[in-house]
Amino acid sequence: MSLIRYLPSPYLPLPSSAARRRGFLQSAAPPGARAAAVHVLAANRVVLGCGLVTLDYLATVDAYPRPDDKIRSGELQISGGGNAGNALTGAARLGLNTRLISKVANDEIGGTVLSELEEAGIDVSHVIISDGGNTTFVYVIIDKKTKTRTCIITSGYPPMVPCDISMSNLSAALQDVNLLYLDGYSHEMALSVGKQADLMKIPILVDAEPERTKTELEHLLDLSSYIVCSGKFPEKWTSISCIPSALLEILVQYPRARFVIATLGENGCMMLERIEDDSGIDAVDIGNVAESLRLKVHKDDNLPTCVSSKFMRLSGRGHGTIHGRLLIGTAEKIPAPELVDTTGCGDAFIGAVLYGLCTEMAPEKMLPFACQVASNAERSARAPAYRGDLMPACPST
Repeated sequence: MSLIRYLPSPYLPLPSSAARRRGFLQSAAPPGARAAAVHVLAANRVVLGCGLVTLDYLATVDAYPRPDDKIRSGELQISGGGNAGNALTGAARLGLNTRLISKVANDEIGGTVLSELEEAGIDVSHVIISDGGNTTFVYVIIDKKTKTRTCIITSGYPPMVPCDISMSNLSAALQDVNLLYLDGYSHEMALSVGKQADLMKIPILVDAEPERTKTELEHLLDLSSYIVCSGKFPEKWTSISCIPSALLEILVQYPRARFVIATLGENGCMMLERIEDDSGIDAVDIGNVAESLRLKVHKDDNLPTCVSSKFMRLSGRGHGTIHGRLLIGTAEKIPAPELVDTTGCGDAFIGAVLYGLCTEMAPEKMLPFACQVASNAERSARAPAYRGDLMPACPST
């Protein structure tokens, strides 16, 4: 199985399949030296996130209330949240240098959110603080019986818009940035930041949530270097029910994207990676490739693993083909007594992917690592972004 090391910029040529087979991207340093080098590399990589931060009120209940019920919560936690807040804090806990563009009000909630982010090591000097209004907050009801959560969001006001940040301040926020993360919230601001990052040749990871509309997401995906989404997104976006074929269609639609990853909950994740290749070999149906990979998964493994296809020309249920490979990552099998809920698991996964990209981690290691981080979130009623003790040891690349 060949390993890939991601280059820091998607504007550099993608390695050819022949070069990968020669292993020119693999390090010859001993494991201890590689681990030390990875930590140094992470500390010198800057990730800028633009998106949502919130204050979450997490109430754990024995069962979700029926209409007109009055129930008592078994536990109440108050903690910072939001896609960008969770993912960036997770990345910071792993050792990356992180910055944030977001918006809060000058209220008590906004002050609490900023304090937690600063405590996590995130640079919040580019966060916009409105004079008046309210900071976004969320009520999260965690059902102990079904291990699910229901989120009730009260959006912040006034919303974040491009004119909230001057061009000089935006340029300062993007200075020395190695990777931009956009969670899709405040899509006009996200697009403004993304276009400037694109001009500066900064790679962009987009979190494509199924709740976003075509209008909100399509221009962000046009700029994307990497796409991460939930398992519901591919079918919603492409109208193709087969996830592997839908992922292929997404990469056909957005030719600048190097890969797309779909998170699949207890079924782990699936990644389709693109590689440049001019060979005229016949295309193989990606659905058949996915079925063959599933047969290779070791179902007895409790910890996350990864299986990968060879690089080949792939076709799906759409009209296009790509040259690339399909990878399937498995999730940890968590005993029922240890499973709390899924709050923040997707954000934790993205935080680990940001780390993996910045430290040039091979996908075969990045996917199990990200699944492990997400699994740790399921053991807690708070995403690991706010619980540094839940982060697993960072593997060497």
